[in-house]
Amino acid sequence: MSKERIAFIKVSAAMIIVGSAVVSGKLLVESMPVFLAAEMRFFISTLIFLPLLIWKEGIPVFSFRLVRILFLLSLAGVFLYNIFLLYGLKWTTASEAGIISSILPAFIAVLGYIILKEKLSRIKIIAVFLSIGGILCLQLTDSQANQEFQLLQILGNVLIVCSVIAEAIFIIIGKYASSKVSPLAISTSVSFFGTILFFPPAIYQTMTSGYQFHSTTDLALVGYSAIIVTVAAFLLMYQGASVLPAYQTGILTSMVPLSTITLASFILEESLKFHHFVGLLCVCSSIILASRVEKTEARTS
Repeated sequence: MSKERIAFIKVSAAMIIVGSAVVSGKLLVESMPVFLAAEMRFFISTLIFLPLLIWKEGIPVFSFRLVRILFLLSLAGVFLYNIFLLYGLKWTTASEAGIISSILPAFIAVLGYIILKEKLSRIKIIAVFLSIGGILCLQLTDSQANQEFQLLQILGNVLIVCSVIAEAIFIIIGKYASSKVSPLAISTSVSFFGTILFFPPAIYQTMTSGYQFHSTTDLALVGYSAIIVTVAAFLLMYQGASVLPAYQTGILTSMVPLSTITLASFILEESLKFHHFVGLLCVCSSIILASRVEKTEARTS
């Protein structure tokens, strides 16, 4: 099997795992306090990442400026992202959350234009509007549902959009950090800072919620989120993306919502309606258009 095909399989597997994270998150928030679940996830992932980093690259030395940047990365891409995502999943479906989460490339394009003054081409603008159209399609809720349920679902979707914005900020800031340190060092650092940030609210929730660590399902879901979603997906993505062109990796991100809605349908038994497929089509089209821009820019650079 060729090196490129192996890389393709690795990135595809990483995208499927990322899509499954929404489903596992939905299952977790139904029985486990949000902050406690996040704390355990990043504590376990740090225990794996840290020795892996020391083994592969040695003990890193960061400047104070870089530590601040890594902390901001953790605040946006780990702490705020997981708060918005997990609380959003309390009120919306995993299918809709997966579709909304896939508008990330469009938000990166917009924030890149605002913060980094990157060029916003015509194709990027179309991709952004397709993403917006995809989100609006998801707001076409069932008319038979009661008004309170509809409002809660819209609130959940708004929180998922906020999680996408937080992740986009993470990637924008990460462009600077990635020029200074390795992806493994960044992942280890943000997991470590995430553990610190989630620790106080996790302790508070544990004391006030009366949650008991009796459920093996909850522990299995936390382990899956930490070991498979956080660590394994990173390693697969890092190994595959280092071989594949950026535009091809970008196109493969369309597998994330497909993975989410497929798993949500089978595991959570969520029903999919016509407007879900229209929204999914809009979002996937947006991803492919954004990836075409990357391909064109790579050729002209």
